[in-house]
Amino acid sequence: MFRFGAHVVIPGIDPNKISAAAAQTQNNGLLGMFDTFAGGAFSQAGILALGVMPYISASIFMQLATVLVPQLQKIQKEGSSGQKKINQITRYLTVIVTAFQAVAYISLLKSPTYAVALIPAYQPYFFVSTLFVLTAGSLFVMWLGEKIQDKGLGNGISIIIMIGILSSLPQAVIQEFQSKQVKGGGGLLIFLIEIAFYIGINMALVLLVEGVRKVPVIYAKQLMGNKQVGGARQFLPLKVNAAGVMPIIFAQAIMFLPTLVSFTDLDKEGSIANIFGDHTNGWYMLIYGGMTIAFTFLYTALIFNPKEMSEDLKRNNGFIPGVQPGKPTADYIGSIMDRITFPGAVALAIAGILPGFAQMLGVQQSFSYYFGGTSLLIMVAVILDTLQQIETHLLMRQYDGLMSGGARVHGRSHVGSGI
Repeated sequence: MFRFGAHVVIPGIDPNKISAAAAQTQNNGLLGMFDTFAGGAFSQAGILALGVMPYISASIFMQLATVLVPQLQKIQKEGSSGQKKINQITRYLTVIVTAFQAVAYISLLKSPTYAVALIPAYQPYFFVSTLFVLTAGSLFVMWLGEKIQDKGLGNGISIIIMIGILSSLPQAVIQEFQSKQVKGGGGLLIFLIEIAFYIGINMALVLLVEGVRKVPVIYAKQLMGNKQVGGARQFLPLKVNAAGVMPIIFAQAIMFLPTLVSFTDLDKEGSIANIFGDHTNGWYMLIYGGMTIAFTFLYTALIFNPKEMSEDLKRNNGFIPGVQPGKPTADYIGSIMDRITFPGAVALAIAGILPGFAQMLGVQQSFSYYFGGTSLLIMVAVILDTLQQIETHLLMRQYDGLMSGGARVHGRSHVGSGI
């Protein structure tokens, strides 16, 4: 349904002309990221052009607000009922964000590049109808993601984003193969080397996403009735990349701001807008990498609370060997987190600037986006999460099958004895 909606063009736009206009433009920066997440619907003016981006923006805002606003923190700690309230607030906020983004998108469609695709007879109704269509489209995608979450496997919104990113991968690979095929046998060898590097980068990102530092934890022995509980040696897993893909998204959003302020300077060589809009520029890579590292530490500090973790350990009679409970434990966990966050942040920054290096080495722009950055990181993270959900589901089904099978056997033997 999501892919179908991406190909249905907004009323009042000529589909052939919008395709020609999209082919002439190259959406870089934040607009390119929007188009990737929307599966190409953004550049093709589809009814799902805004996709899940308004919901993501609202979710990020609510996630930060629950950390900074005490009232929202109390609501979140109410358990499932509190989470329902947070989700409801996020939905209302999504409507507001979608309306603002729809107005900005309509302005983009009315710009000289895309204005040729507008049908003159529909102009009096274009603004109002497009505003409602785009808002309804984003809310439909949000609803679809929540239904996948309730009835399917994995995070629904993340799966929709992954589908949008994957939708353009086959075409990008074909274009890259055709461009290298022109060069003859040597070009085919280069293409195979590129695929090998692409697989290697995927494997490295899997290690980055899954990498954890295991801190040993011992739980004190307790007597509950006639049974002895605790005393087991366990591990506290601290993720190397606790911030996930958020630092790259924040860095890209900030890097795109100068191009908005001085859009007219995009063609001037050496201008700030030109530097911040060119992924192959050395200054762009340096600033982007530095911002990614900074945002990784900032976002990790926002979502990771060593003090709360220390209190949970103390409450459950757990302690780290050689470290006193309370503040020393919180300081110890915080120091470990700082040490493992730095290499994770550097690896994330390298992943973010890899598409620029790939483009400099002759990889087509459409295929270079899959050599790192937000697109590849989201794909890897979502696929790993979905696989874990499937494994958990299979284990639960096996357990239920054994239990139900046992119940049936027990039932038959009981009936037999009664007869």
